[in-house]
Amino acid sequence: MRVILKYHFRRCQCLTFLVTLLGVRGAVAQDNSTPEVITKAFYSWYIRIDSQGKFPLLDDRIFLYVEKKTINALRGDYRRGTLPGDGDYFTKVQDYDEKDWENSMAVHPAIMLEGVAVVPITFGSNEKVSVLVFLRK
Repeated sequence: MRVILKYHFRRCQCLTFLVTLLGVRGAVAQDNSTPEVITKAFYSWYIRIDSQGKFPLLDDRIFLYVEKKTINALRGDYRRGTLPGDGDYFTKVQDYDEKDWENSMAVHPAIMLEGVAVVPITFGSNEKVSVLVFLRK
């Protein structure tokens, strides 16, 4: 499964951007991976690495989840200081409570639309942030 688009909804704002997650390697086995499992695995890893003070975009383990072409483009934008949006590319916020987000992460059932899985995921126990992740094989 590949994530091709991700939408972020917060306070009636909608931001669209391109992401390609690969959920077929690493800790997520291809045979029993669902869009929900892939989405949760990516964000669990991402939040854990970020909470260690590392920038997940520069960690090569991101290639287990995100297509190389996408990461290379984002890394180029990072080096030029031109990353899209006002917040983190994958979370769309500037700051968050890593422990709260890890503990309150809610992955909702995927909706299938013509071969694309749309997976809503919500973070935060107080100020909630929801993201729609689109995955395609």
